[in-house]
Amino acid sequence: MLIRRPVLEAVAAGTVTLAFRRWDRPRVRVGGTRRTPVGVLEFTSVDPVDEAELTPEDARAAGFADLAALLAAQRGDGTLYRVGLRLAGPDPRVALRAQRRLSAADRAGLDARLARLDRASPRGPWTAAVLELIAQNPGVRAPDLAARMGRDTPSFKRDVRKLKELGLTESLEVGYRLSPRGRAYRRAR
Repeated sequence: MLIRRPVLEAVAAGTVTLAFRRWDRPRVRVGGTRRTPVGVLEFTSVDPVDEAELTPEDARAAGFADLAALLAAQRGDGTLYRVGLRLAGPDPRVALRAQRRLSAADRAGLDARLARLDRASPRGPWTAAVLELIAQNPGVRAPDLAARMGRDTPSFKRDVRKLKELGLTESLEVGYRLSPRGRAYRRAR
């Protein structure tokens, strides 16, 4: 479920508590979460709703000026769903990637996780090469980095996201860089 940054910020501020989406089936579930640029978003409800049941309060809770604006944004096919939203807390990757010191256990855990990623890859080992490429080229566009490795951009980006999950990289406005944790891991290798 894609949510624009201004809406995410309004959820974080508590002024937006609902979203409306047309789907053939629900794409989120109650209690489910998504990491976003403002923190972890939780879905508190997911209910089908008839357009005729929408109220001005629904519109305001979804960040629309009025009911007409909400209705205009809901054109299309599929069942209309009212999705309850709340900020559940900070993105845990933020604290993880901020780690500047790694214990021996941290390093061993990262070694094991990266070795697993390398073994599972149909292309063979890639984690060390991608970490080194990002370390040497912070802020370089993903398509350019992928080309330097002879890879397609979508699969390269998927791999970088795997490193981001481990707190080793972080996204910039353009490109990536090693996080403090990633730099500490690289120094320890």
